[in-house]
Amino acid sequence: MASSSPSATRMAQRFRGFLPVIVDVETGGFDSERHALLEIAVSTIRMDESGFVHADPVVSTHVEPFTGSLLDPRSLEVTGIDPTHPLRGALPEKEALDLVFRPVRVAMRESDCQRAILVGHNAAFDLAFLNAAIRRTEHKRSPFHPFSCFDTVSLAGLAYGQTVLSRAVEASGRAWDPREAHSAVYDTERTAQLFCDIVNRWRKLEESARAMPAFA
Repeated sequence: MASSSPSATRMAQRFRGFLPVIVDVETGGFDSERHALLEIAVSTIRMDESGFVHADPVVSTHVEPFTGSLLDPRSLEVTGIDPTHPLRGALPEKEALDLVFRPVRVAMRESDCQRAILVGHNAAFDLAFLNAAIRRTEHKRSPFHPFSCFDTVSLAGLAYGQTVLSRAVEASGRAWDPREAHSAVYDTERTAQLFCDIVNRWRKLEESARAMPAFA
């Protein structure tokens, strides 16, 4: 049953019925149709009674390369992922999607939202790999809008004058650890914080504008 709390109603109204969900993927290259999806992480967004948004804990999994997929050694060097590591605990693509979609559906019900919208840093990249995995597995229950997304590159450029994730995070006043970068979990956590900081900053500006006296 959908929630009827004021904060849930505001969340549905705030983004026109969409639930923002931060997504980050780590891959075996740049071609979503040919290169493997190796790791995926998601973080749903909730709204408090004051109308400010906060990120939920990250849900993530390593992913088994699909049959016939390519792995670019340069990409693996950047991510530090060893797809053959015996302790990696990777799931097949369909199971991986089921795992990360589950909390998204729960959050959608709780927030009265009709659909999830992907939030990412260079969001088109993450959405392309997500959609490619959905097509390969013939997944019938994706909660995500197939082409609309929110990109924190644009939002951070507007809010802080920075487009690189690390610099945008630091410009927002938060710390960035380069040793943790290019992990789907870490990048999702930081992108989620960045998105919430920008949305909440706008919320504060709205409150300040409403508090200003009107001039005749």
